[in-house]
Parts: sequence; C-alpha cells; structure tokens
Amino acid sequence: MNRYQDIVGRINYGLFLTVVALLPYPQIFLRYACVLWIISWYLEGRWLGERLKGKGVYIPFLLFGLWYAWHALSGLWADDPTAWAMQMERYMAFGLMVPVGIWGVNRYYKPETTLRVLAVTAWIVVPIYLLILIFQWDHQTGLVDFMAENISHIKHRLFLCTVELAGILAAIKLWKHRPFLLSGALLTMMTMVVLSGSRQAILTVASVGALLLIYALPKPYRLRYGVGILLIGLMMGVGILSLHPRMQELGFNGLTNMRELSYYHDLRLNVWGAALQSPSDYLAYGVGGGQSPHYLAQHFQEAQMPYYAQAGLHAHNQYLEEMMEIGLPGLLLFLLAWCTVPFCARGEGRRTAWLFTTVFAISMLTDCMFGKFDGIAIWATVLVLILFQSDTEGDEQSSRDAETH
Repeated sequence: MNRYQDIVGRINYGLFLTVVALLPYPQIFLRYACVLWIISWYLEGRWLGERLKGKGVYIPFLLFGLWYAWHALSGLWADDPTAWAMQMERYMAFGLMVPVGIWGVNRYYKPETTLRVLAVTAWIVVPIYLLILIFQWDHQTGLVDFMAENISHIKHRLFLCTVELAGILAAIKLWKHRPFLLSGALLTMMTMVVLSGSRQAILTVASVGALLLIYALPKPYRLRYGVGILLIGLMMGVGILSLHPRMQELGFNGLTNMRELSYYHDLRLNVWGAALQSPSDYLAYGVGGGQSPHYLAQHFQEAQMPYYAQAGLHAHNQYLEEMMEIGLPGLLLFLLAWCTVPFCARGEGRRTAWLFTTVFAISMLTDCMFGKFDGIAIWATVLVLILFQSDTEGDEQSSRDAETH
C-alpha cells in the first residue's frame, strides 16, 4: 500500500467508525458521514486491489445489487418518477456496497474496535435521550406512552431499538467476562427498548436471546434442542408483550378481518388491508419503486378514508412493500439476498449474520426498515462487520494451519 492509499485508508476507517458511532443519533448526521465514508472508499482505490479471500462471501452483496437494479428498472412503469428517483437515491447504498463486498475493506478495519464503538455509543445515547425527554415531561401521560410518543421526535424508535439490540449483542460479545460492566450495559439498553414502546423490538429481544442460548449449547445438541428453545423464547416474548401498555392500542378484533378499512384505530391493519385488496395489481412486476404510498392512497380514497389517503403511508411491512413495488420476482430476489447472508459468511461472521438477520427479519414484519436512511445505514454497517469478520476468520485459520505444519 503506497502512502496515498495509507492516508486515505486511515481516513476511510475513521469515517466508518464515525458512522457506527452516529447510528443511534438523528439521521441528518448519519447521512453525511455515510456519504463521506463511501467516497473515501472509492478514493482509496480498493476496487483495484485484491479480492476478499473468503469464497462466496460477496454473493449477498451481488444479490442486493441485483435487487437494487430491479428497483431501478421498475422506474420504466412507475407513475411518479419523482418518488421513484427519491427511492433510488435512498437505496443507493445497496448499489455502492457491491464493490465493497467483492474487494473488501482495508487492513485498518478491526472487528473488535467496531463492536466496542457500537456497544459504547448504544449505551451512552440512553442517558442523553432520557435527560432530553425529562425536560419535555408531560404528567398527563404514562411513562411508556410518553416515551413512545416523544422518542420519535429525536430518533425513530424502530431504528433506535435496532441499534440498542445491536449494542446488546456487541456488549455480550465484548464483556462476557466482565459481569458488572455487562449487566450495567444490558440493563440500560434494555430499559430504553422497553420504554420506547417498540413492540417488535421486545419480541426481537426474546428471539435473539433464544438464539444466544442455542449458540451456548454444544454443537451436537444445537439442532436437537434448538427449536424448543426458540419456541420458548418466542412464547416468553409474546407473554411480555401481552403485559405491555401499548398492547392496549391494538384491537384484536381487527386481526380477524384485515380488510376492514373503516377501523381507524389500527393503522397497520388498515394499511395491510388496503395493500391486500387487489394483489393482482402488483404480483407480476409491481407498481414501481417508491410508488406504494400513491397506490395505497388510491385505495384509501376509494374507501372514503381521506385522512389515510393524504398521509402518504407506506406498507408498514418491508416484505409487503417489496411485493407491491417490484412484484413477486423482486420479493423473491430480496429474500434470496437476505437468506444468503448467514450461509455465505464464515466463522464468527456467520454467528453475527444469524443474530443480525434475525433482528432485521422480525422488524421488517411491522415496518419498512429501509423507509428511512437510518435502516439502510444500520444494515450497511452490519454487512461490513460480517464481511471483515469472515475475512479475519480466514486469515486466523490460515495462520493456525501454518503453525500446525
């Protein structure tokens, strides 16, 4: 590596750590940091370097690139070119990450340092946000109701909870032999998850906890007892959710008829009902990237629900959103990209991939994780972490093999 690459490489890694540190903060800072990080990667010229050693590690990156290309192609039949262009700009990170996945990152990237920054920033943001919210305290509302209503003014609680869950996983990895430090971090971050009122985050915590227990078992017993542990974890998550104050907002009668569009209280049920009114409209190739709010608004207008029609709502389910915008073929490509992430990762990267894909997979059931730049930045960071964990594992294994011989 020449002097130019050495300097830019250090700047590139510093910007990446800046992105990681800014994940739980408002997205305006995060957006600029991500753009600078990608630019510095290209300035470094890694795309002229040697490809990653890990065989097939880059396959998910290629698949996400193809999915992005299919979104780009859908602009040919999109009714609103402006909404399509905004979607392409927001999803651009997926296209730019393809060469990163093929050629990897420079030698300064350290998984341990990245995890440490992730754990610390997720921990530090909790007292900062709590202090801000205390100054806005309204004694007319309950604690959880207040947090759920006001935390999104600072950071959308879906993405904040995702970062907190990532911080929990990083803390468990780093501080498992420091019980005092670990218990303090877990208690703080779990408090933010509960008080934020994110129901899917609470269920995700239970699922990830079950996965961690499965990984703690000896390998011969993982498959034998894994399903049971996962089911118990999910049941515990549902049990905790049933006691959560925000569960009172959900009208369970609406679950038996998701097409009941006159029931205003359950926003997600109304949106899903509108989306599922005419699946034949989009199953073949979709209505076009960024067109789902316009498509839903038409159905709400027909159902004489002007409030919903004017709100510009998206599908509140990433899988349904993909099927609506790019059809069943696009959804299958999207799912294939996700499924290959843990199977193409190696060593420690595979465990990280299983845990983080579980976090995202559950969160995508009730919201569009890529509806804002925050979700895309979090996932890009996770992909890079998995990438160089897999590559580092390969280097370490080669060194052990050489020492053996």
